[in-house]
Amino acid sequence: AEEALRKIIKKNGETAVEAPGEAAFYGPKIDFMARDAIGREHQVATIQLDMNQPERFDLFCINEKSEKERIVMIHAAIMGSIERFMSVLIEHVAGAFPLWLAPVQVKVLPISDKQLDYAKGVFEKLKEAGIRAELDESNESLGKKVRQAKTEKVPYLAVIGDKEKESGTVTVESRSDQTKVGSVKEGTKVEEFINKLREEIKTKKN
Repeated sequence: AEEALRKIIKKNGETAVEAPGEAAFYGPKIDFMARDAIGREHQVATIQLDMNQPERFDLFCINEKSEKERIVMIHAAIMGSIERFMSVLIEHVAGAFPLWLAPVQVKVLPISDKQLDYAKGVFEKLKEAGIRAELDESNESLGKKVRQAKTEKVPYLAVIGDKEKESGTVTVESRSDQTKVGSVKEGTKVEEFINKLREEIKTKKN
């Protein structure tokens, strides 16, 4: 059984460190280790052969010869504990999820109520395109709306003022390059913005 796991690892071009004596109650296993942003190592998945319980519970299948055949049991904890996996992931990205994984991918921010109807239209187009978007309809100033969205670590902000309303565009700000010159892209067509988002999501670029 141990040799079978070694062959699987080798066949997939992976490397492994063997750890004799570690707790493997049912049979040999493969643990998948991940290193987070500050270098800590976490076990995130386990694939384990169980040579014990099929015997103890007399588990079998009927093979092509209509004979009873002892099953092979594999324990596959792909994420381990889901809560633990999520906590490791959140810490790793410091809450700044990549676009494809972010709960809210775009925040639509109208400067005032005068642009609200147009902003709602942009919001609906984003939703129809499968983008997870939120519309900030609050009466707060634009500065406060932007600060709130940045605090929430939303990947993209779509700011809408009179100029954008008249030209049918949005001003796009990216969380990932907010400190860089030119990080704000004015006059972006909504369809162009959606296409960019879709491509970035598809390729899991960031």
